[in-house]
Amino acid sequence: MRTRIRGRSRRCNPLRRRSDVIEAWTVVAVAVLLFLGAPLAGALTGWWAHGEARRTAAAQWEDRRHVRAEIVGRTPDTLPAVQGGREYTYRATVRWTEPGEGDRTATARVPAGRQPGETVDVWFDGRGRSVPPPPSDTTVWQHSLTLGVCATAGTAALVLLGNAAVRRVANRHRMAEWERAWARTEPEWTRRRA
Repeated sequence: MRTRIRGRSRRCNPLRRRSDVIEAWTVVAVAVLLFLGAPLAGALTGWWAHGEARRTAAAQWEDRRHVRAEIVGRTPDTLPAVQGGREYTYRATVRWTEPGEGDRTATARVPAGRQPGETVDVWFDGRGRSVPPPPSDTTVWQHSLTLGVCATAGTAALVLLGNAAVRRVANRHRMAEWERAWARTEPEWTRRRA
């Protein structure tokens, strides 16, 4: 009997407003979304990104071929460039021996500071263009982890932004309720007629 009265008295408390109930349930929803939803969104995004990155890497490993070539000469009027955030490279003419085909020559990007006569590793795609090496497993994992962490942080930020919006609306309604209550109560306290 005592529990029933306590439970009933809480529900019928005249000091508890509807905005308080909404705000309390919002806190519960935010906690669930932050501790379960955000990590789940990050894990799913990371898993999806890992699959996509592995497929892309596999396609690049199939299409690209590695050649150990000798630098023959530098292409005139080329400036060093950053290739894929790695190191400065410049265009140079390279030569290598293809099994069964003999010597081949092409223009490729080689690391800056290399001189003619040195041997370098270069990559070519199916069309014979110089390309960066395909991503390694470490790069694929870094990409997946980065996207997973960003998705987790983005989801958490979105949840917290939604919570702030709900609290703002709840505060606006609470203030409107207080204004209406004061409009009814003020004439009794100040003995002024409305």
